This record gives sequence, C-alpha cells and structure tokens, in this order.
Amino acid sequence: MSETENKAENRRKKLRFRSWHRGTREMDLLLGRFADRYIPTLSDSELDLFSAVLRCPDQDLYDWVTGKVPWPQPLQNALTQRLTRFSTDQTDC
Repeated sequence: MSETENKAENRRKKLRFRSWHRGTREMDLLLGRFADRYIPTLSDSELDLFSAVLRCPDQDLYDWVTGKVPWPQPLQNALTQRLTRFSTDQTDC
C-alpha cells in the first residue's frame, strides 16, 4: 500500500471512529451506521463534507437529520441529503 493510500485509509478509519463515538447513543447509531455503509466509497471532497458534519453538536445534527430544522446553508449538499434519507430509512427498523 502506498503512503497516499495509507493516509486515505487512516482518514477513513478516524472518521468511522468519530462517527461511532459521538456522545449520544442516537447519533452514534445513526452516524456510525452511515459511516460503515458509505465511508468506503466517499470521495475526498465528500469525506471533507462528512468531517464538517461530524464537527457539529449532536443536538443540532439530530434536528437537521430528522427534519425538525433545515440544514444550515453551508451544510446543504448531496451528502447531507443522503444522510437525511439514511436516517429516515433507519427509523423503520
């Protein structure tokens, strides 16, 4: 594995870890499952977007993902739309 590939893999592992260790169980489950499913296929720019999402407080994220409050303009993108759809699908389980 090249150094570039190794750095990319380490970044993905860190993002998955951060997704599963949020602080609230609801967000751990939602973001952790999302990360498990999608992080392996996300582009570098999508990983940047996901990293920005992970920097947000859990309560804000919960409100945005569940549709209680719209996503703020800087975070309105295809990735957050996918996360919202994923959240809706998960509530049916």
